[in-house]
Amino acid sequence: MRFLALVFVNLRRHKLRALIGVAGIGFGVAAMLTILAIIGGAIGMFERILAVDSHYLVFERNTSDLFFSSVTTKQIEGIRVLPQTEAAHPLLFGLVSAPGHPIITCFGLEAGNPRLTRAKWIAGDAADFGRKKNGIWLGARAAKFLDAAASETIGIGRGKFFVAGILETENGFEDGGVFFPLAAAQEFFHRDGVASVVAVQLRNPAQGDAFKQAVEEAYPGLIALENREFNQGYTQFRILRFTGWAVGLCAFLLGGLGVANTMLLSVFSRIREIAVLRVCGFSKGQVAGLIFGEAAVIAGFGLGFGFALGFGALAALQRVPQFHGYIQSAISPLLMGGIVATALSTALAGAIFPARFAARIQPAEALRYE
Repeated sequence: MRFLALVFVNLRRHKLRALIGVAGIGFGVAAMLTILAIIGGAIGMFERILAVDSHYLVFERNTSDLFFSSVTTKQIEGIRVLPQTEAAHPLLFGLVSAPGHPIITCFGLEAGNPRLTRAKWIAGDAADFGRKKNGIWLGARAAKFLDAAASETIGIGRGKFFVAGILETENGFEDGGVFFPLAAAQEFFHRDGVASVVAVQLRNPAQGDAFKQAVEEAYPGLIALENREFNQGYTQFRILRFTGWAVGLCAFLLGGLGVANTMLLSVFSRIREIAVLRVCGFSKGQVAGLIFGEAAVIAGFGLGFGFALGFGALAALQRVPQFHGYIQSAISPLLMGGIVATALSTALAGAIFPARFAARIQPAEALRYE
């Protein structure tokens, strides 16, 4: 108990330095939490777009991005007649533009797609999807930032389209997107007769291996992956996750340097005090433990400050009208545990050199130190 009290006494005596260390760790925690939560939420939204009422996803083999994947109409029909298939829903991805909005996600789909029936229809009806000439359907958020209402004509890309309906979805990407009938999307993007991906619902999920084998034998240029396999192996998801951890670790590295600087200055400023502790019976291990204890306390307060700052930033971003729907945080126990472990490791690593320096102080020489 006295040892712990001494740790807090030392930190109180150097409040400014301790606060700098706490701030360094705190900003690292906040950066990692915010970035990884937003990336995880974005990946989760894209996963849910693909996994609506499906067990497997079929797309072009060896493609770097689903936007470049091509599954032909003939292949789609072949997948639909496989004995394991209950339903197959093709989806074409694209990017469109409108005045003042250079990038808008576009979804080309068929009238029977489950996402249409599950959506809340603000204007129009799911039964009319694709039946109105030159019509497009807008997500609720897209209708707001395009300032478009049902029955109006708006410019999308180089064309003019009639807003035939507005639907609200739970998914931010979809809610901020433009929906075309599949045939119209194929014509608009000059990708006649192809879809980006096919979401397949099986009659019996236990037949997954047989379905996968049947698809890959019939169409060697395609690959079928279970939703879980796709989420773990998709290149873009892995790049996003790696980028998030890399940025967060860089922020922690700066925090660790701040802790190292704080501890080192603290040791230099009380060399004679440490010498007195050694004369009073403190071992080298106890002196080093004192420095590590201070670093651990700084890390603990930094974690608290960082989590408060990070959760506050996420809450604020989710309430910004321009980001509404796109910022969806995903915070798992594994993510929280990883951040805690990284913060403690960084702080303790930053204290290694100061602790070794303090432990090697010779009492006789240190007492003469000016």
